[in-house]
Formats: sequence, C-alpha cells, structure tokens
Amino acid sequence: MDQIVHKFVQVNGVKLHLAEIGNESSPTVVFVHGFPEIWYSWRHQMIAVAAAGFRAISLDCRGYGLSDPPPDINKFGFSDIVDDILAIIDSLAINKIFIVAKDAGVRSAYVFTLRYPTRVTGVITLGIPHTPFGGPRYLTELPEGFYINRWREPGRAEADFGRLDVKTVVRNIYIMFSRSEIPIASENQEIMDIVDASTPLPSWFTEEDLSAYAALYEKSGFHNSLKVPYRVIEEEYGIEDPVIKNPMLLIIGEKDYFLKFPGIEDFIKSGMVKQFASDLEVEYLPEGGHFVQEQFPEKVNPLIIAFLRKHC
Repeated sequence: MDQIVHKFVQVNGVKLHLAEIGNESSPTVVFVHGFPEIWYSWRHQMIAVAAAGFRAISLDCRGYGLSDPPPDINKFGFSDIVDDILAIIDSLAINKIFIVAKDAGVRSAYVFTLRYPTRVTGVITLGIPHTPFGGPRYLTELPEGFYINRWREPGRAEADFGRLDVKTVVRNIYIMFSRSEIPIASENQEIMDIVDASTPLPSWFTEEDLSAYAALYEKSGFHNSLKVPYRVIEEEYGIEDPVIKNPMLLIIGEKDYFLKFPGIEDFIKSGMVKQFASDLEVEYLPEGGHFVQEQFPEKVNPLIIAFLRKHC
C-alpha cells in the first residue's frame, strides 16, 4: 500500500483524487468503483497489476471520497463520470486504457467504451453485465422495501443513514451486500435496520478497511453517492448502437445477490448477454459474493492479469 501514490487532477471544473501505482510507460488500467466504495476497494488489484507490469489508476469518482462534489447535484449523472474518465486520461497523455469496474461503476465503464471505443483496449467488469439501457425490471418487480427503491426516494436514505455514524452506515452496507439475499426491508423498517448491531464484519473486511472507507465518507457524505447511481438509473445517453465490440471479461460471484434480480441470471447464462457484448468471456467464482475482488483477490487478480496480457 505504501507504493501507491496519491495525486489530484483538475478536470471538468472539479478536482479529482487519483491513486496510482506502476510505471508511467506501461499499459494503463483504470479502475472505477461502485457504492459504497472508493478508490481503496481496488487496492489488491492495483498492486497485483502493477507487479505484472501495468500502470494502475483508481479514482474517487466526483462526489465520492477525496474528490470534489459535482457543482450542481441536480445535473449530476453517469455521463459526468464518463466525461471525467476521458479528461483524466487526456490530462495524463494516455491514449488507450483497459477499464475495470464493478457494481455501479460498470455503467460508466460501458458508456465510456461505447462512446470512445478506440480509447479502450479491453473492459473487465465484476458482477453486473452490460444490459439494454432504460428502466430495469427490478424497479417495478421487486417490493417497495427493496433497497434501491428506498434509496431512489429523495431524503429517505439520508434520514435513515443520519441516525447513525458514518462508520456504522458503511459497516451495515458491507454486511448487507455481502449476503446472498437481496436487501429488502419490511413495510415499517428502514434499510439500516436490516443489519443487527451484533453482526460481525465479513472475515475478509477488517476494521482497518472499514476505517479507511469511513474516513473518506466522513469527508464526502452520502448525498452525491446516492444520486449516482441510484437516482439516475434511467439516464439517457444518446447511444444508437448499444453493442460493445471491444474485448470484455465479466467476472461473476455466484453468491452475489445481484444474480437474484429479476431476469439477470437467465440473461447471463442463456447467452443473451453476448448480444450486447460481442467479444465477451464470462468467468464464475462459485463462492464469490458482491465484493468478490476484496473477498477473493487471489482468484480475481489472476483472471484480470490473464485478460490484460492476452489483449495487451
């Protein structure tokens, strides 16, 4: 971890925090986090790909961690993160990148690849496949207490989170998302109440890790990170051809609760996913959960490095 260098770049009217390791002349891998994550969620992968001869850059997306918030939250969307990725690599004089993303970060990675295919050598995503844009089935087919439905409601999550300190909020989400069941609250229950205070952290997530996350969310708060992703799910991108033709690897933890979202497992296992990613490889990790890159870095890292070397 001491080898990771931290810097800030000023792009698109905001100052963004980057963590970096590896030789500047090496092929570049850009890591994009989800929620409730930050650059730190890629720590194991950054060190591994740098040791394999690549340059690793992990950003705090705008509104997250040490990066500035968006100037106008009402206009904040995934497209801003896409624009930020482009501006970051332009500012660093990087022509092409591998892009690695998970959870909510995959939407930015997919849109970036579709808009700028010649800037992307390959795409690696964890957990969430590239699906048609538009309103997803889970918004209407899962109950009112489904966590995304609750968090899409302005002010609801803020009030729920506000009852607790930041570290407890992050702790609860990590525990909740590490389970294999979709987080759904009962009618008279808030999402934070799903997790009992006595529940231990996952064995692969330490108190030191929790403190690292909490320190950055103390700085950024949760308001912007609830807006993107949860409150812009139906954002439109003006993309005519939604098929990703770049080489792509999808890594699936088979115990990730996301597989239980309506239609998702069938979409992947039926092969329909390849209608939207024409050069796609899929790898399954039987015991992997939602945070598979933190849970099993010893399994995820070789898959990533093999893909990078294959397409470098």
